[in-house]
Amino acid sequence: MKLWIREARRLRTLRAVSLWVGLSFLSISAGAQTSPCDLNQDGTVNGADVELAINMVLGSAPCTANIAGPGVCNVAIVQRVINAAMGQACNTGSGAVPHFVSLNWTASTSSNIAGYNVYRASASSGPYGKITSALVAGTSYTDTTVQPGQSYYYVCTAVDTNNNESAYSNTAAAAVSSP
Repeated sequence: MKLWIREARRLRTLRAVSLWVGLSFLSISAGAQTSPCDLNQDGTVNGADVELAINMVLGSAPCTANIAGPGVCNVAIVQRVINAAMGQACNTGSGAVPHFVSLNWTASTSSNIAGYNVYRASASSGPYGKITSALVAGTSYTDTTVQPGQSYYYVCTAVDTNNNESAYSNTAAAAVSSP
């Protein structure tokens, strides 16, 4: 299984760290007919909007976004669209974005998986505390409770329909930038 971690600092930095840990990216969509993050204006913020945001940043699509201001297309806009596609509010304006860590993992190959739990610790040796209050249905999770300047260690588990939980995945580390 593979777990990807993305950490963003305010609106300027996006860094990706990839580690083998065990548990592919599943897009979670959120309905928002008037959301500025609905870049293709189909009434839903989803993976198509994320792809369009990326293309706007790369210059392969015209920058029509009005999330941080008219014509502003950068990596922070992509992250805001990703967050909205995962069910969070579309954060608009030029103000600071809270710190966060985005986690993505490869799905379990078992056929009866009910979901996943995500655990976090402040040291690689633990102890790990569960940070998800309910099973995560997809293979991504955004931890919005992190603090600037701190390091965190994450593991995830798969839970089957009989409520059996797998062993921890390998550990993935994230260092959250200071403001």
